[in-house]
Amino acid sequence: MAVYHFRDAVLVVNGVTLSDNVASVALEVSADSLDSTAMGNTYRARIGGMGDTKWTITFHNDHAASDVEATLWAAFNTVVTCTLKATSGATSATNPLYSQSVHISGFAPIGGKVGDLAQISVTWPGAGTLTRATS
Repeated sequence: MAVYHFRDAVLVVNGVTLSDNVASVALEVSADSLDSTAMGNTYRARIGGMGDTKWTITFHNDHAASDVEATLWAAFNTVVTCTLKATSGATSATNPLYSQSVHISGFAPIGGKVGDLAQISVTWPGAGTLTRATS
C-alpha cells in the first residue's frame, strides 16, 4: 500500500467490530528512554526501556445492543483484546493487523453539547504486548 486515503480502518473491541461508528482512531507506540550515562562520558548515553501504547478513539455513540455504548459498558474496567488495521483489505505486509490487550479504563456513555453529534472520545492504555501480524 502506498499513500492512501484513511477512511476504511477496521477496529474490533472485545470481538465486536465498531468500525462503522469510528470517527477517528490512533494507536501510539512509545518506549521509555533510560539514561545509562556513566563517569567519563561526555554526552548522555541512553538505552531503550519498557514499551507502552495508547489507543485513542472517537466513536459516534450508539446505544443499540452490540454497538458502541453496550460494548464499552460491558467491558468497562476490564482488559479486553483490541485489533486495528488501516483498511478492510486482507492482513498483509502492506496492511498489518495490530492486536493488544487493552484496559478499558473509562468512557463517557452520554455527553455533548446541544445540537452536536453524540460522540464518545476515549484514550485507553495497552495492557500487554502489542503484536503486528502481516499474514
